[in-house]
Amino acid sequence: MRRRQRILFVCTGNSCRSQIAEAWANRLHGHSIEARSAGIVSSGMDPQTVGVMAEVGVDIAGNRSKPVSTMGMETFDYVITLSDCAREQLPPVLGSTRLFHAGFEAPSKSSLNVSPPSEVETYRRVRDEIRVFVESLSL
Repeated sequence: MRRRQRILFVCTGNSCRSQIAEAWANRLHGHSIEARSAGIVSSGMDPQTVGVMAEVGVDIAGNRSKPVSTMGMETFDYVITLSDCAREQLPPVLGSTRLFHAGFEAPSKSSLNVSPPSEVETYRRVRDEIRVFVESLSL
């Protein structure tokens, strides 16, 4: 039996994009992938993210936001950055593994000037885009 590939998804604050990617990877590829997530900084869980994931039956309410600096002792086969900030500021210690970048829009920033119904649509769109990306992973 083949060992599961360990993936770390990293975004800016570990409040949205990386949490979504971790959840989808563990849900869709749990037999072959062990996913974790972190942020360049820890900015807390985004309640909109928790809500839109619950809409599709994925409970991340118990997750916590973690800075990438807490991952130093862990080893990963792949590190996937999901924001330009994460790609630019990723600590070198994690850069020694296979590193990939797949940038996704930050829904909290894109929805600052829109009405509440449009705001949740932005989160749903990013959630679905990340799912498509995670579904396509073949490691």
